[in-house]
Amino acid sequence: MGLHMGKTNTRLTGMYELLKKDGKAKRGRFHTVHGTIETPVFMNVGTAAAIKGAVSTDDLRQIKTQVELSNTYHLHVRPGDKIVKKLGGLHRFMNWDRPILTDSGGFQVFSLASLRKIKEEGVHFHSHVDGRKIFMGPEESMQIQSNLGSTIAMAFDECPSSVAEKKYIADSVERTTRWLKRCKAEMARLNSLPDTVNPHQLLFGINQGGIYEDIRIAHARQITELDLDGYAVGGLAVGESHEDMYRILDAVVPHLPENKPTYLMGVGTPANILEAVDRGVDFFDCVYPTRNGRHGHVYTDQGKLNLFNAKYELDDRPIEEGCGCPACRSYSRAYIRHLLKAKEMLGMRLCVLHNLYFYNTMMEEIRDAIDAGEYKAYKKRKLEGMLRGNS
Repeated sequence: MGLHMGKTNTRLTGMYELLKKDGKAKRGRFHTVHGTIETPVFMNVGTAAAIKGAVSTDDLRQIKTQVELSNTYHLHVRPGDKIVKKLGGLHRFMNWDRPILTDSGGFQVFSLASLRKIKEEGVHFHSHVDGRKIFMGPEESMQIQSNLGSTIAMAFDECPSSVAEKKYIADSVERTTRWLKRCKAEMARLNSLPDTVNPHQLLFGINQGGIYEDIRIAHARQITELDLDGYAVGGLAVGESHEDMYRILDAVVPHLPENKPTYLMGVGTPANILEAVDRGVDFFDCVYPTRNGRHGHVYTDQGKLNLFNAKYELDDRPIEEGCGCPACRSYSRAYIRHLLKAKEMLGMRLCVLHNLYFYNTMMEEIRDAIDAGEYKAYKKRKLEGMLRGNS
């Protein structure tokens, strides 16, 4: 159950192959020390090293999950990244042999708004668990992620509010660039140490700039010069409109390297993903499928269903006809509705498994459509189907 580090040709680690383009949509293949990622990909979010909803890594293998995403801040607070390192790293700790991406903790630090103080060296704030003082800067974030041994580490950035003033955002982005250079230097140092869990850890930088195209574009050009393993667009799932999100993607993605992964952080709905793929994005993550599943909201090709609705009380069909997920293979809408109403954990679990399977299968369809040169037609068909019946 080890990490099988020796089996991968390390020369290929971090290598991105752009296999095909269909308009701006990218079909890629990203080689990592923990296996190859076919893109576009949706990363399944397991904040504290587990997918919420009683979903195990064995389950993830059954529902087409390629990449699991965990959170640096949460694992630093509990159980502690040094404990995870002593146990052989995050892959071994959670028994997952495919790629893991860890986000830097930046978003959580900045979402603890009343608890923080930002300075050039980093951020002082209080733990949301026990109130103890914590300091996190670029070096600390890289050290924590190195202890976790994730496949891909995210740079430590500030995620300013989408409604912050332009001057604040411009200053914040400049600091994020300085922090990124510190992240890159610290990761190079950590990857060279003899006791590093994953000496082939990759680093993605993050583009910020709120809803200001000029700041976004200038920042994209600056960070591209650092020749990182991949690039993310951050700060776009924090309250701006979908129109603003698409406008920013239209503006900024052409200024990020086409021959590297392009990651839209924290997005989104199936429609958001379909639109962003059309704009050249090929990595995604979002809590929607798990969070919605825990509340009985499930995705289908005919829109989203709320299984708490009384009309499903006698509905003996699966959530979606023809779906191959564990819920649809074995159980009816009526039974899953009963479980949810009775507050049985199995109801929540089955809905989460279905939603993740739906997202992972949609990404498979997206890849096939780009391969076939039919992405625009596929997107139109998929969006029309989902708009038909949200109930």
